[in-house]
Amino acid sequence: MDALYKKLHFLEQYLGEQKSAAIAFSGGVDSAFLMTAAHRVLGEQALAVTARSAAFPKRELAEARELAKAEGIRHIEFDFPAFEVDGFAKNPPDRCYYCKTAILKQLRAIAEAEGIHCVIEGSNVDDADDYRPGARAVAEQGVLSPLKEAGLTKAEIRRLSKEWGLPTWNKQSAACLASRFAYGEPITEERLFMVEQAEEYLKGLGFGQFRVRIHGTLARIELTDSDFSKAAETELRREISETLRKQGFSYVTLDLQGYRMGSMNEVLKRERERI
Repeated sequence: MDALYKKLHFLEQYLGEQKSAAIAFSGGVDSAFLMTAAHRVLGEQALAVTARSAAFPKRELAEARELAKAEGIRHIEFDFPAFEVDGFAKNPPDRCYYCKTAILKQLRAIAEAEGIHCVIEGSNVDDADDYRPGARAVAEQGVLSPLKEAGLTKAEIRRLSKEWGLPTWNKQSAACLASRFAYGEPITEERLFMVEQAEEYLKGLGFGQFRVRIHGTLARIELTDSDFSKAAETELRREISETLRKQGFSYVTLDLQGYRMGSMNEVLKRERERI
């Protein structure tokens, strides 16, 4: 048996042993694959749960709804007041820990009310390569990470998703809008909306994997190498700058290093290296 399918077999056995599961479902590549796997194994004993908040892009919420409907899995949404979480608005380096703890507590409460045995989430083995304070919340709340337990990488999850015909197999990586803010930079609903608007606009222009990072009133756009030359074309460059300025940014820049996951964590890494 191919190594990948051994991992898939392990995943299916692992999920079966749980008897029932509530999946923390964002609609991204990992959680969509996990939702589908859990539903295939557990049937009606699988429940998808999605948090609605100002930090969760409306497009992602709509896509999560469509995916759950297409899979035929029971899907519950709940409102998550992110700004009521201590530390969220102030945006410290461990912001994700506090936010994820609060979300998972609500998710566990929903699971218990629905008679569901456990809560599962979609971290994979590649996630260990980045700074992820939310992983501590996952461990503390007793939430399981089946994809990580099975040893699945992001590339393998995409490959299996394609084989299963999931539309997310080639979906660009997504993340909470709060991840666009430099640590210590106050998060407000207005500025979250600015980032969401800017990214929706760039997506409409046909850009693939990218981020709009916010530093004060400066927008720092990260693009892949293949998209960089397109954005640098004079007319489009001016249009992007003008549009984002109308959305509330004072300065609009292209990051010469391009897109990379977790770029806001680079400052933390440099600080640790100085110590």
